[in-house]
Amino acid sequence: MTDGAGPQYYSPTGGLPGQTELLTSRAVVTQGYTVIPRGVLRDIVTSVLPGWTSARTWILNRPVSGGATTFAQYLVELGPGGGSTDPEPQPEVEGFLFVLAGTVSVILDGAAHDLAPGGFAFVPPGTDWSIRAGDRAATFQWIRKRYEPLDGHPPHAVVGNEREIEPASMPETNGTWRTTRMLAPDDLSFDMHVNVVTFSPGAVIPFAETHVMEHGLYVLEGKAVYRLNDDWVEVEAGDYLSLRAFCPQACYAGGPGEFRYLLYKDVNRHVTL
Repeated sequence: MTDGAGPQYYSPTGGLPGQTELLTSRAVVTQGYTVIPRGVLRDIVTSVLPGWTSARTWILNRPVSGGATTFAQYLVELGPGGGSTDPEPQPEVEGFLFVLAGTVSVILDGAAHDLAPGGFAFVPPGTDWSIRAGDRAATFQWIRKRYEPLDGHPPHAVVGNEREIEPASMPETNGTWRTTRMLAPDDLSFDMHVNVVTFSPGAVIPFAETHVMEHGLYVLEGKAVYRLNDDWVEVEAGDYLSLRAFCPQACYAGGPGEFRYLLYKDVNRHVTL
C-alpha cells in the first residue's frame, strides 16, 4: 500500500506462499474474461524487460486468441533509482502510466515531470521518453496500445494526478458511482480512455454492460462482487480483470470502504474490416 494522504492504491509485494497453504484461488480464464487475483502476483511470474535497470514486471494482459486483443498491460516495480532511458521498443505504440506507490520522474520530449501516487502520463507514439524511480521503490501500471492514427487529430501528451481531477457522477446515482476521466472523452486524438472508477459501499452497475470496448481493470482499493457472463466473481484490491469485447459485466460494491479501480478501454475508432 502507499503512504501519505489521499486514496491508497494496492501494489504487490511478491514472495511465495508457504508450503502449507492450499492451492485453491480465484484465478480463472474463460473465453470472455480473465481474473488474475493478487495472490498470484509472485516473484516467479515476473519478467526482466530489455533496457530496464533495477526493475521487474508482471505482465497482466497481452493480446491472445479468445481474450482481449487491443492492448498490453504491465505492473512494473522499480528499485530505488531504477528505470529506463528507452522504455518503449515500438515507435507506433502509445502508453499510459499510473503510479501506485513511490515517486517516479518521467521525461517526455525533454520536459521532466515528477509523479507521485495517483500521478499519470499519456505518452503519444514516437515520443522520446524515459522514467526513473526516486530514492525508494516505486510501482506503476503501464498500458501499451498500438495507436490508430486519425487525420487532423494528432495525439498529445497529458500529465496529471487523478486526485486533482473532479470525478463525474454517473447519471441517477446521487454520486455513489463516479468516474475520474484522465483523458478527455470527446477528444478524437485519443483512441483509448483510462479512468478511475469509484463506487460507494453498496453502489452498483445496475445493468449488464455489453459493449464493443475491451477492458483492463486493476482494483486499486476495496472489494466487490462482479457479474461476468453468468458468473459472480469476488474481487479485491490488487486483483486484475481482462474483459474481451461484449463480455456482459456489472458489479456490487461490497464495502466497508469505497471500491475503486483503474479502467482501460479502446474508443473513438471504426471497426477495421
